[in-house]
Amino acid sequence: MAFGRFSRRSAAAAEPVTLKVLVAGGFGVGKTTLVGAVSEIRPLRTEESLSEVGRPVDDVSGVEGKTTTTVAMDFGRITLREDLILYLFGTPGQDRFWFLWDELAQGALGAVVLADTRRLEDCFAAVDYFERRGIPFAVAVNCFEGTDRFPPETVRAALDLDEAVPLLVGDARDRESVKQILVAVVEHALARVDQAREPVAT
Repeated sequence: MAFGRFSRRSAAAAEPVTLKVLVAGGFGVGKTTLVGAVSEIRPLRTEESLSEVGRPVDDVSGVEGKTTTTVAMDFGRITLREDLILYLFGTPGQDRFWFLWDELAQGALGAVVLADTRRLEDCFAAVDYFERRGIPFAVAVNCFEGTDRFPPETVRAALDLDEAVPLLVGDARDRESVKQILVAVVEHALARVDQAREPVAT
C-alpha cells in the first residue's frame, strides 16, 4: 500500500488518521456484503425484509434470492495501517431512500460504486451522484457466480467513465479483494486532493 502522504508513526504518536468512505450502488449489488466482509467490528446493519407491498418498486430481477434490503445505512470499520482507519458507510440502493445520501456523503473522502454486469444500469445514478458533487470514487465490478465477465474497457465504455476513475474487478465476499478496492479508492481520492492543492502555473 502506498499512502505516501501518511508517514509511519511511533506508538507514542498522535491518534490514527480516520477517513470516511461510502459504499454505493444499485439494489442488491452487494454493499452490505462488502461492508460485512471487511469490517473488523460487528457491522451495523439496518435491514428490513422485503414485502409484497414493496414488490412493485423493488425490482429483484437477477437477484431473486434477495429477501432483505438496507433502509438507512450499513456501517463498518477497517484498519488499513496502524495510522489509518477507514469508516465505511453503505448507502441504501432503492430510489425512495436516496434522500439519505446527502447526509451520508458529508465529510466523505471518497466512495466505492459497486456494479453488477447483469444490471449495470442500476449504478448509473451513483456514478452521476458522485460526479456531480466532485466526490472521488472508484467503480468495482462485483463478480457474482454464473455471470458473464466483460473486459474492464467494455464496462468503462458502458458506464461512460472518465479514464481517471479507477475500475476494478473484485468479490464483495472476499476480505482481501475488498481491501484492495478500498486501497484504490483512498489512493485515488488522496491523489485528487494533492492535485487540487498544486499551484496553478502562470
